[in-house]
Amino acid sequence: MEEQHHHGRQEPRNDRPRHEIRALHTGTTVTVYQAYGPHIGRPAARDGRFPAAWKRDRMTWIKPSFLWMMYRCGWGQKEGQETVLAVEIHREGFEWALRNACLSHYAIGLHPDQASWKRQLRQAPTRVQWDPERDLRLRPLPYRSLQLGLSGVAARRYADEWTVAISDVTPLAQEIHALVRDNELDAAAALLPEERPFPADDGLLAHLRA
Repeated sequence: MEEQHHHGRQEPRNDRPRHEIRALHTGTTVTVYQAYGPHIGRPAARDGRFPAAWKRDRMTWIKPSFLWMMYRCGWGQKEGQETVLAVEIHREGFEWALRNACLSHYAIGLHPDQASWKRQLRQAPTRVQWDPERDLRLRPLPYRSLQLGLSGVAARRYADEWTVAISDVTPLAQEIHALVRDNELDAAAALLPEERPFPADDGLLAHLRA
């Protein structure tokens, strides 16, 4: 497997395109983040796959942004989100999810009307929303971060076909958080996963940019 867990990303810049996928990725894989309680997170990291207790019939949201995941789970301190996972998935699966996604909100000019958008949303196995990216202090930045929701066949493929490896990155989250609390922002930024722009042509994102 191609090694990809490099560090040394600088703190996010403010001149990014408004809608851009940034991720730790190789030619064949993309890393996304999720957080679970220990009863799910620990066996997933131990076995490198999601356990039977992971609900494959429920929508699940994956996030390529480590800092947005930290914002969502409070650096792994929120109840039920104490175990932070880095999930390495096949790039083909990630791209399939994007191609088959519907934007999670109605956008004038992107959808013909609200009724057609609602039909697309009901039928799509995946959905996308763009939320403000976060800095090391988890403050919103003026550009967006991808959140990708998987349901039905997409959730099952994610858990049982696309997943290449699962790592428990809770210790990394705790280390970076401690440095941020101590105002050691350069040292904290040096530990961040190296998230680079993901090469996505219009076929992947044109229908998802509001």
